[in-house]
Amino acid sequence: MLQTARTVLLRRGTRPWASSGRLASTTSTSTEKDKYKVVVVGAGAGGLTVANQIFNRFRAAGKALNNDDIVILDAAEYHYYQPGWTLVGAGLKDKTSTRQPLKDLIPDNLVHISENVKTFLPESSSVTTSTGRTISYVNLVVATGLQINWNNIPGLSQALIDGSSGVSSIYSYETCDKVWRDIDALRGGNAIFTQPAGVVKCAGAPQKIMWMAWDRYQRTGRGDTIKVDFYSGMPTMFSVKKYSDVLEKLRVQRGVGGYFQHNLVSVDPANRKATFKKADNSTVAVDYTILHVTPQMGPPEVIKSSPLADQAGWVAVDQATLRHTNPEYHNVWALGDCSSLPTSKTAAAITSQAPVLSENLFSVVDTGKVAGAQYDGYTSCPLLTGYDQLLLAEFKYGLEPKETFAEYLGDQAIPRKFYYHLKKDVFPWAYWNYMLKGRWYGPKALSRPTFASLS
Repeated sequence: MLQTARTVLLRRGTRPWASSGRLASTTSTSTEKDKYKVVVVGAGAGGLTVANQIFNRFRAAGKALNNDDIVILDAAEYHYYQPGWTLVGAGLKDKTSTRQPLKDLIPDNLVHISENVKTFLPESSSVTTSTGRTISYVNLVVATGLQINWNNIPGLSQALIDGSSGVSSIYSYETCDKVWRDIDALRGGNAIFTQPAGVVKCAGAPQKIMWMAWDRYQRTGRGDTIKVDFYSGMPTMFSVKKYSDVLEKLRVQRGVGGYFQHNLVSVDPANRKATFKKADNSTVAVDYTILHVTPQMGPPEVIKSSPLADQAGWVAVDQATLRHTNPEYHNVWALGDCSSLPTSKTAAAITSQAPVLSENLFSVVDTGKVAGAQYDGYTSCPLLTGYDQLLLAEFKYGLEPKETFAEYLGDQAIPRKFYYHLKKDVFPWAYWNYMLKGRWYGPKALSRPTFASLS
């Protein structure tokens, strides 16, 4: 096992990489070292995007990093375009189109070590991996994503692997195609769609697949024989009132049952019953013919048990700069689903978070101070409401709408065919060809933004 030299914590006012603000220009022949200038934990949407943007930011400033200065730690074999799983569940895409081998997505200028982090040791600016290896860093970027707690609901895991259970979920590669098989095969009965209270990836996704199923049944003449119901642990259809009001009106118009503050607590596939806990702690058992489940989610255990975590278990970062809130860990950054940022956890949010993080990290290394780059909480939820229609919810901190196309196309709370094709055709292409390569900088930017407050 490689031995690791302890590194000095990055402090305010210090420039540990180079004496004059420039990085050394020598090239190392090692492809796997035990100390890196930037360690990125996680090769999901956040990790790949920000690793590329950090490298590009230094190059743009004429202070290019070496090809072995940034390492990505992730043992996954594949990278998944998770927003595409809703399209798979709606019969619009084959699930194989939503994944690519991870090794094919990491460019030669980045190092990939196919190991997961087992322990974070911010006091020594290092991490240990699943094999016991210790890797040190000057700056650490945490982008692990969140953890899906399938086993929190008794009966769910067993039902998902049973092809005849009628239970499915768009929240995994293994089960997203089962969603379409169940939806398409149903000829009559009760179709129930659930959403838990608390944090989930893309809070609109649990109802996206419901709307697609409802529309499928209308188009195939099954609307009168299938009852569609939405059981949500949340108090309303959506967190942003503007969009929630539209979705609630749509729910009533379409005759979809709405049961709010109902959390799924168990699944009985043998008897086709789902049990929900209500706000008063009483329970109700509901018969289903098919059941789409959005599982409970939370922070990964490796973060919850680390010094990096806040009280809820997320990486504690400043909501504007994305730098760790503990002054002792100011060489630690985080973005995406694993972070404490008080906004919806979506791939769209990462497009605005990554440029801020890379700009601020560059500035700290170059000047010892955080730049003027600030994240405003922008996120987006492309809410499919049927085939050929989509409500494009975009908002920022405070649940305040921040719409990209409203000045050109009108109110984005009105479902439109144009938005549907953005979700179905444009966004997947842009994800693979721009976002993961670090070439997408938010809802309006194909070039690195110039932050107004930077000197």
